[in-house]
Amino acid sequence: MTMDKKPNILLIYTGGTIGMVKDYESGALKAFDFNTLLKNIPELNQLECNIESVSFEPPLDSSNMNPEHWATIAALIESNYANYEGFVVLHGSDTMSYTASALSFMLENLSKPVIFTGSQLPIGDLRTDAKENLITSIQIAALQEKGVSVIQEVGLYFEYKLYRANRTTKINAEQFQAFNSLNYPPLAESGVHLKVYKEYIKKAKPRKKLKVHKLMDTNVAILKIFPGLNESVLTSVLNIPNLKALVLETYGAGNAPTEKWLLNCLKNAIDRGMHIVNVTQCSGGSVIMGQYVTSKGLKKMQVINGKDITTEAAITKLMYLLGSNVSSTMFKTIFETSLRGEMR
Repeated sequence: MTMDKKPNILLIYTGGTIGMVKDYESGALKAFDFNTLLKNIPELNQLECNIESVSFEPPLDSSNMNPEHWATIAALIESNYANYEGFVVLHGSDTMSYTASALSFMLENLSKPVIFTGSQLPIGDLRTDAKENLITSIQIAALQEKGVSVIQEVGLYFEYKLYRANRTTKINAEQFQAFNSLNYPPLAESGVHLKVYKEYIKKAKPRKKLKVHKLMDTNVAILKIFPGLNESVLTSVLNIPNLKALVLETYGAGNAPTEKWLLNCLKNAIDRGMHIVNVTQCSGGSVIMGQYVTSKGLKKMQVINGKDITTEAAITKLMYLLGSNVSSTMFKTIFETSLRGEMR
């Protein structure tokens, strides 16, 4: 009887609190040496997988993360895809939802787990959440049934819950439960047992080869509507040189002021070829254009319906579609279609 081969897991350390340890002489935080990972976290030896790691040099605070770094992560996964059954990306929590959402679009036909995680406290702290997040993320990345990965998408694991990455938002800077996914249920929960909710997991298309998109077009912007928004601010944003797309964060179910100058500014921009996406500034819920009079004008001028997408997923989806040279005539239809389970 042959023994099942242990899955190989690649840890990609980009930076962030999880990889920091305290220098007890100076009291400052410094990057953790991931070559001594197993020595420092012996519990990892109990996992039924082989773990290897690669680190960004130097490690990045996630506030400095940008699309070029996303492309580096995507390239690391692409070049190691055949040799590993799963990937765990260690990342600062501040922009994790942006990076993880971007990677979900960049990795087309993904059939292996790419699990993002991090922590609120450094790995060397007594009360750290880093160990649990790291250990369980590796365990989830190594989950297999009949030689096939259980998770076949980009996930984000934090504080006992695995979420679809492109559905997440960072909700708290101080609590261990830093993330939430208000419009889509968790894919798995870690308690006494690791419970996987298979009905919510995205299934890969069989025999489709991984296709990695590294070109993201950053000629995009986000504008949050607020009481008192004036014409000069809106026109200044809409007239930014080379701006191709705008995420418009509206009230409630996609509502905005009905003032003529506002609707005219938006219509003129759309007529010039700009793509404007309507997303709600509420943490949960969906845009339903036309439900109220205050969104009928937006619907009529063919503003893109962001439905229940997060701002993080909306902006990274725009970068991806613009970088893929999607035609103007098809852009609205394709954006309003769920590509990676990012919207309903």
